[in-house]
Amino acid sequence: MIAFRGAAEVPPGVDLVAVPAGADLGEHTGFLAAVGFEDEPGRAQVVPGRGGGPPRLVVGLGERSAEDYRLAGAAITRAAWSAPRVATTVLAAAPRTLARGVAAGALVEGMALASYRYTAFKRAGRPCRIGAVDVVGTGGRRLQAELDRAAAVAGAACWARDLVNEPAGSLTPDRLAGLAVEMGQRHALAVDVLDEAAIVDHRLGALLAVAQGSAVPPRLIRVAYEPPGPPVATVALVGKGVTFDSGGLSLKPADSMMAMKTDMAGAAAVLATMSVLPARRPAVRVLAVVPAAENMPGGRSVKPGDVVRARNGTTIEVLNTDAEGRLVLADALTLAAEAKPDAIVDVATLTGAQKVALGTRVAALMGNHDALVDQVRAAADRAGEPAWPLPLPAVYRSHIDSPVADLKNIGEAGVAGALIGGLFLQEFVAGVPWAHLDIAGPARAERDDGYLTAGGTGWGVRTLVELLCSFRPL
Repeated sequence: MIAFRGAAEVPPGVDLVAVPAGADLGEHTGFLAAVGFEDEPGRAQVVPGRGGGPPRLVVGLGERSAEDYRLAGAAITRAAWSAPRVATTVLAAAPRTLARGVAAGALVEGMALASYRYTAFKRAGRPCRIGAVDVVGTGGRRLQAELDRAAAVAGAACWARDLVNEPAGSLTPDRLAGLAVEMGQRHALAVDVLDEAAIVDHRLGALLAVAQGSAVPPRLIRVAYEPPGPPVATVALVGKGVTFDSGGLSLKPADSMMAMKTDMAGAAAVLATMSVLPARRPAVRVLAVVPAAENMPGGRSVKPGDVVRARNGTTIEVLNTDAEGRLVLADALTLAAEAKPDAIVDVATLTGAQKVALGTRVAALMGNHDALVDQVRAAADRAGEPAWPLPLPAVYRSHIDSPVADLKNIGEAGVAGALIGGLFLQEFVAGVPWAHLDIAGPARAERDDGYLTAGGTGWGVRTLVELLCSFRPL
């Protein structure tokens, strides 16, 4: 990871200095006009340095919002990819309406996230060579604290990307659980893993049903964070951890299956969020529940029309085995609700309908408690991971009525798919204030774009950390 350091001025020995568009560039102003450079977020242009000094990178900042600073950070990283030491003065251009600390944090997030590459299986890669960045600005220790905060959160998001990008052949449920245990040991977090026998003992019938077609047994991962003082509230996080989703006997087409290692992106976001909490020290107690399983076709697979019993006693008619995420979450949400938290937030790549409705840059947000939904949305906006609230209309609840069980796991074909998924999950939160983030689209990027790189995006880590660090009791 890049080391970010606050500085009062540009230090000697740097290889490149990134300056904001509009800075005094003397004779180079005409050159920038000639090449069509404009002050837009994500634009960057190298010009010679002054008096034999290091080259300067002119960076567009647009309207100078926090998101513009993230994009500026990404532009700096991509342009300075092979420069070991970089300095930047772009904080000087932050408007009065944007706190310098917010601008600094966004800049660091953009730079760190854009430097990410997944190279675990490459013989030869081209990793980012930036080792240190001097961020010029006032504030001293306050500035450094903001840089450290942002770097820690970005590092957690990059770990979530690693988890999502690892092939499903190696990132199995038991390996995901092992990585969670290692993370807990590194960060002094309590981690508890239920193996298949314990899952049976805990009556997690919906999770078992999804996993029974695979040769790899499921796991249920629980992680706990305790704040340094008396907790102001307890928040439960639940992340969908389907490490590969073939669709089961309701088999997906080949093209739809190629990226299905991404189906544990909710679990990755939750575990990565937990990893950064000891450093961020939020005042809330946090409990994480991650159901991990493969959804595979096999001789023991759950069959369309089968009925399974979830931990809370609800029977579910499984009409489509490719609607498996809501099944594993049913048991996980029940466990979370039994802990009697003040709020539950789940994160899941749940429905293709989310992507149809909102695309790949905006998550769907639903819930049973307006104040909690508002807090999640505000945190997502501040974090630069927008989420759009959708309703949970009671009139659609009948779509999951079953003639043979308490519920069925799908609604009417092509009708309100994302909302039906939310209505199904609502049945398992026992009335606890709850918010659901469907990240089917935002969890993955098909190409490099700004601070996103192709593959897993780590979506949700920044939002969840922001939510927990600013959480207000409901």
